[in-house]
Amino acid sequence: MKIFLSSDMEGTAGVVDWDQCRQGGPRYAYFCGLLQEEVNAAIEGAMAAGATRFLVNDSHGSMANLRPDALAGRARYLSGRHKPLYMMQGLDSSFDGVFFVSYHGSMAGAPSTLSHTYNPRALAGVRLNGTPVGESGINALVALGHGVPVVLITGDRTTADEIGPFCPGISVAVVKNSVSRFAADSMHPEEARELIREQAREAVRGLPEAQPPRIALPATLTVRFRNADLAEMATWINGVMRDDELTVHLTEDDPIRLYRTFVTVVLLTRGIAE
Repeated sequence: MKIFLSSDMEGTAGVVDWDQCRQGGPRYAYFCGLLQEEVNAAIEGAMAAGATRFLVNDSHGSMANLRPDALAGRARYLSGRHKPLYMMQGLDSSFDGVFFVSYHGSMAGAPSTLSHTYNPRALAGVRLNGTPVGESGINALVALGHGVPVVLITGDRTTADEIGPFCPGISVAVVKNSVSRFAADSMHPEEARELIREQAREAVRGLPEAQPPRIALPATLTVRFRNADLAEMATWINGVMRDDELTVHLTEDDPIRLYRTFVTVVLLTRGIAE
């Protein structure tokens, strides 16, 4: 039984500020340790339910935040930037399930600590088939393309709620409740890990009934930018259509191609935004 795990960092219990999860920050190393333990908790829970092989795609920032030698389950470790499938690189149809660990919410709706969607300097919001969506829902497009169910998400309550429409029945480990974008009431790290282990175990036990993400095709991503220059630049990519001064949309029958086009938009606009 084979599990793909995409790990972010903002959803880790205790993380509430950018300097805690950016390289060079004075507290970065400590909070990387907390992230590592949450990733390992998810692997350990899955192993308890019979999973035997793991690929961890480090998906936060420079995508090199974990210690390979400290990963549980002798997991393979996919790290580094410039991945064609970004946070979902390495997933294919040979996997039985997908875990999203330490994910965060989007900037739409209820508060979510350190909320953003891919690039907070460029993107103001994204909708998938008209529904506000965060990174979890966008990433679920790749799981759908490979026919693999997303069965676990960890983070705050807003993050769990946002993926619900696309992955009904997903196991959820809410390890903190966001008070604002820069404050949260977090579980003690040991309790957070216990909850993640429990939910990962249940997620793997439920795999025989699990279904790929529920996203109608052809699917449309509608992207709202922070300024008009960014929206104009996005239309340089074939298939991206301008809706208004700040908004574009892209529609595809193939969910993986839609995801790759979206990632191209993100990477193209990153330079001018930063």
